[in-house]
Amino acid sequence: MSAAPKAGKAVPWWKEPTKDQWYAYLAAWLGWTLDAFDFTIFLLIMLPIAQEFDVPLTAVTAVFAVTLWLRLVGATAAGWLADRMGRKAPLMISILWYSLCNLFAGFSPDFAFLFFFRALLGIGMGAEWPAGAALAMESWPARSRGLMSGVLQGSWGLGYALSAAAYGLLYEPMESLGQGYGWRGMLILGVLPALVCLWIRAYVKEPEVWAENQKIQATTRQAVTLPLFAIFKRKYLWNTLTGCLWMAANFCVYYAIWALPGTYLQKELGWTPAMVAVPLFWGNILVFVSSAFWGAMSDRIGRRWALIIPCTIAIFITPIYLTTIDPLIFTLGFLLQALIVGGKDTLNPCWLSERFPTEIRASAAGFVYHQGAIWGGFVAPILTYYAVNQNMGFALPMMYATIGSLIVLIIGVYLGPETRGKVLGAELEVFEKEQLP
Repeated sequence: MSAAPKAGKAVPWWKEPTKDQWYAYLAAWLGWTLDAFDFTIFLLIMLPIAQEFDVPLTAVTAVFAVTLWLRLVGATAAGWLADRMGRKAPLMISILWYSLCNLFAGFSPDFAFLFFFRALLGIGMGAEWPAGAALAMESWPARSRGLMSGVLQGSWGLGYALSAAAYGLLYEPMESLGQGYGWRGMLILGVLPALVCLWIRAYVKEPEVWAENQKIQATTRQAVTLPLFAIFKRKYLWNTLTGCLWMAANFCVYYAIWALPGTYLQKELGWTPAMVAVPLFWGNILVFVSSAFWGAMSDRIGRRWALIIPCTIAIFITPIYLTTIDPLIFTLGFLLQALIVGGKDTLNPCWLSERFPTEIRASAAGFVYHQGAIWGGFVAPILTYYAVNQNMGFALPMMYATIGSLIVLIIGVYLGPETRGKVLGAELEVFEKEQLP
């Protein structure tokens, strides 16, 4: 519940949430930021891993793909746990999971060992989002939910920026200690997020909306034991299908832009790690800025237009940086792209949360969001195949995939419901009388 406003005075939006609501939001924010660090660091070290284990680059991108695919497994399991047992425990489990997987991967004796633990990391990575998003969005007042959704989802950019900074500052000094120490050190750093679980356990409480919903389910004896199945009921089916289309395109756009620039710049343009880190670091800072801006705009102009506008502009920016080999033009174009299209993820937490009722929210949002990871997982291997095996280079496949996916994303967003200002209540909705599909 939000703090009550003083009579006759408008309370600033940042004073409306209580201390417990801020703690819940911060827990989700930290979980997602550090999740991003652990995942994206791998995107920067794929080339040295291929060289270390003498495997094709396409094989290393397959690790990336399987990690993304297993996110759906983690999201589905954590969504069910979060809807039945609470948002807090699955969040802590997920952070411990992906932190330890990165640590073990850093000590890989061979490629198969690395493949196994980086793939398992996907389960923990997928599990973090539904628990964290539900915890944050249910705890936050409707007035500024769009803004804080953008800040939450934009923290992925901050996590990527941290990995880029670590790569640019620490990779070469670590590598100077011995061959392979660079990429191994990057992965071992990924165990640090586990410390956040201690803080979450001590300070974070379950959202009042979820707790009240659980009481209603117990009182009425109408517990939703299989929340994932409910999203395919007729009353939610359109929200589910349009959400799946939106997320599938969203993941494809993201990985068409962000999965391979590190490999492209090193392999084809000969950039050093320090040079590669510059556009990736600052680009991800701009992703955070863009997400916060378009999140705030969504509270004014609605959910749909806050996504359609930046995605449309991004179509015309894409060729600027992918049709040049000049370092300055590439960097400026890439930063402009990040500033504009970085906002496309801003509404992932709030718009998906607003589409579904409390008793199925984490399961629904987790499934819809992470089925997109299945499609996104194909991006890096397919683009690498055309770049390397078909001798196209990385730039053209990245450009075609980005533009095509942006068009599909705009269509999916346009077809979705407008939910700006929706109050997330505790009342049961799944058991309202209706004709099943």
